[in-house]
Amino acid sequence: MHWLDWSVVAGYFAVLLVLAWWVIRRIRDTADDYFLAGRNLGWWVVGASIFASNIGSEHLVGLAGSGATDGVAMAHYELHAWCLLVLGWVFVPFYMRSKVFTMPEFLERRFSATSRWVLSMISLVAYVLTKIAVGIFAGGIVFSVLLPELRFGPLDSFWIGSILVIVLTGLYTVVGGLRAVAYTEALQTVVLVLGSVLVTVFGLEALGGWSVLREVAGSEMFDLWKPLVPDGVAGTWQPVRDVDATGQVVRLAWYFNDNYPWLSMLFCAPVIGLWYWCTDQYIVQRALGAPNEQQARRGSICAAFLKLLPVFIFIIPGMICFALAKTGGVAEIQQVLLDANGEVIRDEAQKAFPLLVATVLPAGVRGIVVAGLLAALMSSLAGVFNASATLFTMDFYSKLRPDVSQHRLVWIGRIATTVMVLIGLAWIPVIQGGKGLYDYLQGVQAYLAPPIFVVFFLGIFFKRLNAQGALAALVVGFLLGLFRLAVDTPVKMGFGRFEDGYAEGSFLWIVNSTFFQYYSIVIFLVCVAVMVAVSHATREPDHAKISGLTFETITDAQRSESRRSWRWTDVVASTAVLVAILAAYLYFTG
Repeated sequence: MHWLDWSVVAGYFAVLLVLAWWVIRRIRDTADDYFLAGRNLGWWVVGASIFASNIGSEHLVGLAGSGATDGVAMAHYELHAWCLLVLGWVFVPFYMRSKVFTMPEFLERRFSATSRWVLSMISLVAYVLTKIAVGIFAGGIVFSVLLPELRFGPLDSFWIGSILVIVLTGLYTVVGGLRAVAYTEALQTVVLVLGSVLVTVFGLEALGGWSVLREVAGSEMFDLWKPLVPDGVAGTWQPVRDVDATGQVVRLAWYFNDNYPWLSMLFCAPVIGLWYWCTDQYIVQRALGAPNEQQARRGSICAAFLKLLPVFIFIIPGMICFALAKTGGVAEIQQVLLDANGEVIRDEAQKAFPLLVATVLPAGVRGIVVAGLLAALMSSLAGVFNASATLFTMDFYSKLRPDVSQHRLVWIGRIATTVMVLIGLAWIPVIQGGKGLYDYLQGVQAYLAPPIFVVFFLGIFFKRLNAQGALAALVVGFLLGLFRLAVDTPVKMGFGRFEDGYAEGSFLWIVNSTFFQYYSIVIFLVCVAVMVAVSHATREPDHAKISGLTFETITDAQRSESRRSWRWTDVVASTAVLVAILAAYLYFTG
């Protein structure tokens, strides 16, 4: 880091703090203002805030690392920008009509108070297992690469970075609530995109251009489908087969695989994507902060456009890092990324993005990119801190203390973030023991997403499904997910006799060896069956109480009001997103 880089970083923080201070001075001490920014966010702020909250540690560290090891295979998740269109066109009308603070609160309106409590608990657990812990861990990774010699007593650069990211983010998040988070995230989006584009540009320049990248990486790394489908099974519905040197089938990947089979990507990835973009408090809270349905929908469309960028500003830099290591273009990268046989070290691949920043960028430009790195880490953590505080305060505390003052609600919300961070810190060793940051995140989300997806989607499409069915699906799905995590964690951590895994052929070995997306599909199917069966075995819900909360109970007036909220320009913009996604799939198909 040159003095010019530090000057740029200092300038970024100065602008960020000025903006945060300007916003904080306008905050009223009410729950509506603290948790939903007074429901006054414009579409650009909504869209930029959604994008900045999403683009965090798992992209800067994990997604670039995935690009270095598997090429564009993980772009499947990033090209799920269409899920944001589902949020804007399908769910936003229901959410805006209900005027809720949280997603669990919407579930209470549709089903029951118990469903609200269960979903709040599931969401808070999910934030601990994924967003908070992963965000803290990635902050440490970035600092350990950029400032490896930094030490303070017994703390090395990894822990110093993790702690600094938390403290700096908490300064404005705790005080300013969603309004401070959203406006600072809009600024951070600009810095993040600019910095990441510069990494791609200078990385290609150091490598020798796009044609060299394609030549070194090879067609397989540029093929969305090749890493998912081995030779001999493309275009068929048969299971992916693992064979030995003689060609004999060793095992079928319907059950076991170490990669991302196409069948599971086809059915599991959309479930996770739609849960995340359409029903997760972490994302949807920004749309709830819009003044009306039109602004919320346009914010979702804006976020969909921005969501198309990660393939080119995170995955491609990871592939550039791989190519520079393979060609020996940058000795420092080669030493870190490759083993003695010239193969990529998977655990080191998550350093790909910060390695590029540290080695190929000139002074000054590096400062812009480091500011972008910090912006992404801080915006992601700020979003989850605020979402966690909202869930705990509005879905737990306010239900237990219904007569509490607005000031007290805000104060309790600020305390909640501290507790979540401390719990998240305890999970860092689990993440370090995993196959990779992005793999860890996708695995945990795959176990927790299906029951939430099922109750929301089936709930708005079918009025016959009732509270008993929703609760049963949530509980059964959540227990199945926790069971898998309980089975996996001892192996990941290497606890005692579990260091080498379970006895081959045993029940726990089968559970642990089952590819995580296949297990997620099982949870999804079980939850659908449970919700439908229990609902039809119990009394039909009162349709008057759920008026406007399902497609079958929308009144003519509500339908007309929703229709007046969109224009032809919204349709054109949404179509453009779909065309761009299709173009990306066509280009990245061998």
